[in-house]
Amino acid sequence: MIRKLLIANRGEIARRIRRTATAMGIKAIAVYTSDERTAPFVAECDEAVLLEGEGPAPYLDIAGLVGAARRSGADAVHPGYGFLAENADFARAITNAGLGWVGPPAEAIARMGDKLESKRIAIQARVPTLEAEEGDVSLPALVKAAFGGGGKGMRVVRTREELDDAVAAARREAERAFGDGTIFIEPFLEKVRHIEIQVLGDSHGNLIHLGERECSIQRRHQKVVEEAPSVAVDAAMRERMGEAAVSLAKAIGYRNAGTVEFLLGSDGDFYFMEMNTRLQVEHPVTEEAYGVDLVREQLLEAGGEEITATQTDPSGHAIEVRLNAEDPANDFLPETGTLVGWAEARAGVRYDVGVADGSIVTTAFDPLIGKVIAHAPTRAEAAAKLALALEQTTIQGVTTNRDVLVEILRDGEFLSGNTTTDYLERVSVPVRRELTEQEISLALACVVVEAEEAARASARVLATLPSGWRNSRMPAQRRMFEIAGEERTVEYTVDGVVTFGDGTQGRRLPTGQNNVEATYGAGVGVVGNVRRDGDKYWVHGPWGDVVVLEKSLFPSSEIEEEAGSLHAPMPGSVVSVEIAVGDAVRKGQTLVVLEAMKMEHPIGCPEDGVVSEIKVSAGDQVERGALLVVVESSE
Repeated sequence: MIRKLLIANRGEIARRIRRTATAMGIKAIAVYTSDERTAPFVAECDEAVLLEGEGPAPYLDIAGLVGAARRSGADAVHPGYGFLAENADFARAITNAGLGWVGPPAEAIARMGDKLESKRIAIQARVPTLEAEEGDVSLPALVKAAFGGGGKGMRVVRTREELDDAVAAARREAERAFGDGTIFIEPFLEKVRHIEIQVLGDSHGNLIHLGERECSIQRRHQKVVEEAPSVAVDAAMRERMGEAAVSLAKAIGYRNAGTVEFLLGSDGDFYFMEMNTRLQVEHPVTEEAYGVDLVREQLLEAGGEEITATQTDPSGHAIEVRLNAEDPANDFLPETGTLVGWAEARAGVRYDVGVADGSIVTTAFDPLIGKVIAHAPTRAEAAAKLALALEQTTIQGVTTNRDVLVEILRDGEFLSGNTTTDYLERVSVPVRRELTEQEISLALACVVVEAEEAARASARVLATLPSGWRNSRMPAQRRMFEIAGEERTVEYTVDGVVTFGDGTQGRRLPTGQNNVEATYGAGVGVVGNVRRDGDKYWVHGPWGDVVVLEKSLFPSSEIEEEAGSLHAPMPGSVVSVEIAVGDAVRKGQTLVVLEAMKMEHPIGCPEDGVVSEIKVSAGDQVERGALLVVVESSE
């Protein structure tokens, strides 16, 4: 029986593991870096051990983590997912230190962690497999990291000209994310479904599967929406795929939790891709659909006990979405900032998140804020429940993909089950929710109330007078804002209540901090929550969250941006500079490669021309909007 557990991970997965450990009477110990002292997972664990260094590096330091486990007095270590979760050397180091390992045997991790070796084992176990290509590669092809996952170290290649760059970029990403840059190439199948089978075993001879999850909706090979069961899998196919997954697991003497991933064609044929020898990010949909706590089963098995889960059929339907700090309107590039407002909806859904009010989102780690999961008797009900909960979730201070997730869950193609891997290419999903004129007016009324009260609170004289008080009749006040990509000038009066010319009104509510009641027309009203972040106001209401930027009423004296300037589209670090001053370059050519949140982003040339200035070097940290390169037009 495990009594004290060190969680060798961070963020939402550390919080998730801690929850189950506490419910089982197991003390949970967090590890953290110096820039994570105030993170929710650190505060919630019973104890915490500081790791040396910053960013992701300490979570990849085997010796440092083993030392932390020893110092804390832990008797077992849970690796979570990502980082060293599928590192056989880490598993061996933990067991060699006399500690319990919450995961499969190191030998099983090693054999499945090498994706080339795993394919050979699958073939021997008579599991249909996509074999790695050697020599003359057929196109389209997929370049993949041999020792990783999560979309990192992965590139689709459609032309011969792309191959060398794709291989080089995949190697670099894999080396940074997993400590090994080995890659391989396999055929890239389009318009298929990504289906994975959850397996669970112990040292007492029990080895079962818990059905399938569908994870077909992906962006840059990273999963966006996951669900269980799949609309494309009936009972007979579930049995066939489950038997294949269990057969593979038996071939390597597997124990604990793991996932066998397949590609499923429309003809019913499926092909083994890889096995993940750890808990998956998307494990909650299996838990909700099958009524099992997978972390509990992991801890039981690691403590030498039998698993308690049994092979059964799913009940109802579960859907999970990944909430990421990224800007869909800026090609889904990562976003950073401080969550000046965070509040979960009261809609009966599950939140597995790593943030709280005041959390800081940086480029050091994945953009995943967390997951939101809904379970209901039917798939349609689960989708509707989850979409509403997302709208009701307050997310202020950081741009996210929330609006895109809501649109997907309400999209006809999604609801009909047409969710092949090309879904996001095939379906035009709006990147932002379109606000109605009424919603814009209501949001602006909320902002003006907040702005007026902030001005009154900062007043140096007559601060006790109510906002808007005048001793004579005065003309309406005016402010200018940018909302939903448009500038809006509003005129209003203040007499305890802010009133616009069209009759829209706003007033502070005593029911909660930053809450404003706004009404439009004949009493149509909403309650908005307003948080200020510099010159931005974040307004949460029935529309979700909208950012409102206050603008000056006076003409700007700013100089227009120089033509040919190449600016950083997101904060990150410079991986490489691909050109030199004086080089002739063409539109779209990669000039600089940035890395943010463990993913590479090539930055293309804005126009044909000649490089006249380079403002950055490899290793530099840059903010969004920083000037990288200046190209003089060749026209």
